[in-house]
Amino acid sequence: MYEMRYAKEQVAKYKAALDRLEITPNSRVIDVGCGSGLLFNHIAAQAQTVIGVDLSGKLLIHAKERARNFRNIHLIQADADYLPFKNNNFNVVFAFTLLQNMPKYMETLFEIKRISDRGASVVATGLKKAFSLEVFSASLHDAGLNVVSLEDADELKCYVAVTIRN
Repeated sequence: MYEMRYAKEQVAKYKAALDRLEITPNSRVIDVGCGSGLLFNHIAAQAQTVIGVDLSGKLLIHAKERARNFRNIHLIQADADYLPFKNNNFNVVFAFTLLQNMPKYMETLFEIKRISDRGASVVATGLKKAFSLEVFSASLHDAGLNVVSLEDADELKCYVAVTIRN
């Protein structure tokens, strides 16, 4: 049901982000809040490793079906505020449709920064109903993420930010 309702919208977000960053054969990617794994088909073939993390076991079952087409995708059930990874572990981080669902989204952003390498590309979205553009931009900056591009197209229900981790 989720995919029928939101897949087109999610793919538009992916395109807005992926047009502004590069995934290489050495990329260690994490998709925090991966849901059913819709992003996997857009990134797995280019990356060395893709980790999908979600709190929902039901969504991870669907993600597992998508991941089975790739050898480099691994799934973990975990809370986005307490990610089970060492510091400075990933050079590409995605957080699509996540922040507005978190009780303390700044803690989530700090956790994303913690697991990201210095200079890592971090893509985050912020639902326009939940964040003003000013609050969203300031939150990214306050978390130590420098905005490289910020998409605010009318057809998107959220802001799509590509950032670089300090």
